[in-house]
Amino acid sequence: MSNDADPDRVADLARGVVADHDPRTVPIQEFLGACYDAGLSWVHFPEGMGGLGLSRGLQVVADRILQGAGGPVPLGLNPMGYGMAAPTVREHAQSDELKRSWLRPLATTEDIWCQLFSEPGAGSDLAGLATSAVPDGDDWVVNGQKVWTSLAHRARWGLLLARTNPDLPKHKGLTYFVLDMHAEGVQTRPLRQMTGQAEFNEVYITDARIPDAHRLGGIGDGWRVAMTTLMNERSALGGSGNRRGSGTIADAVALWADRPDLHTPVLRDRLTQLWLRSEAQRLTSERSRATATVGGPGPEASIGKLVGAELNQQIYEWCMDLLGPEGTLYRGYRLDGGDDSASDWRGPVQQRFLRSRANTIEGGTSEVMRNILGERVLGLPGDLRADAGMPWKEIPRG
Repeated sequence: MSNDADPDRVADLARGVVADHDPRTVPIQEFLGACYDAGLSWVHFPEGMGGLGLSRGLQVVADRILQGAGGPVPLGLNPMGYGMAAPTVREHAQSDELKRSWLRPLATTEDIWCQLFSEPGAGSDLAGLATSAVPDGDDWVVNGQKVWTSLAHRARWGLLLARTNPDLPKHKGLTYFVLDMHAEGVQTRPLRQMTGQAEFNEVYITDARIPDAHRLGGIGDGWRVAMTTLMNERSALGGSGNRRGSGTIADAVALWADRPDLHTPVLRDRLTQLWLRSEAQRLTSERSRATATVGGPGPEASIGKLVGAELNQQIYEWCMDLLGPEGTLYRGYRLDGGDDSASDWRGPVQQRFLRSRANTIEGGTSEVMRNILGERVLGLPGDLRADAGMPWKEIPRG
């Protein structure tokens, strides 16, 4: 449990990192490594694993100092790593030695991570996935196909959910692994998006071997481990900026300031309403962080994901309405198959508008978020499920 001295301790550690490793002059990986060693990557993690064993809500104290001095936002550099892999590894990896071996290079962004969940036949119905993992000595042999895997083309490690017992109901026959994305039998193919980039990928896995030591959680316990990943994913996607007026709404305000020639009273009123809603979301997220403990987020994280995704789309729709015909002038399409760097993922506002269309799908659709909130937060009756209790192999598949 935290005490009154903890915010000062976190702030002192952050100022010490900045003093010894100025983020404006040292390499990013060196700076982030210093943050990890000081326990500031995730302050609620145990000491020696990038944390201090304090309340999750104190992370904002460190981030304001580190990022205020010019440090990067780590979630933007290694989103699946920071937002999903790190908490899952911390909670479920089989040994502290293994946790440390994965966490530090993840924190420094030397190792990018991806999430191998969705499949062509298992998107919103994730538990219906078909990728198989069969034991073979001290290894597991994996075969299957994953899709919509962000940053798989750059990832060193992947969070993999696979079926290990097709005779059980679909939620019970799953096991969770960490897959070496450089292993033999792992092939990544880019999927070109309407932004022109290839941020998403298909991943084909053919007789790839995973050591049992890289299993997270027990055999058949994959769904419970996956909930750790998904709740943290929704918390990360639903979070907003730490400072007033930061986050997506800052893009709209900056565009408004840059283009006084396009101002109208109606657009001003719409921007004001969007700013107020963004501030309400930011304060809600801040309150949630302030009351958080060292544990992971619960189903309430779906609130931020749901609201943030739809608000992002509305903000960028406003930007396009402000620009009018100029909004169609987007030169970002990459038809040459060239590589996409991590530094240009946001691009011009037109690209951000196009990219925002995915916000209500990725990380769980808005429909799924409403189901979670209705069933697990409000206690409403769940949807009827015809395959409840049925062995996975007997479920009809089109």
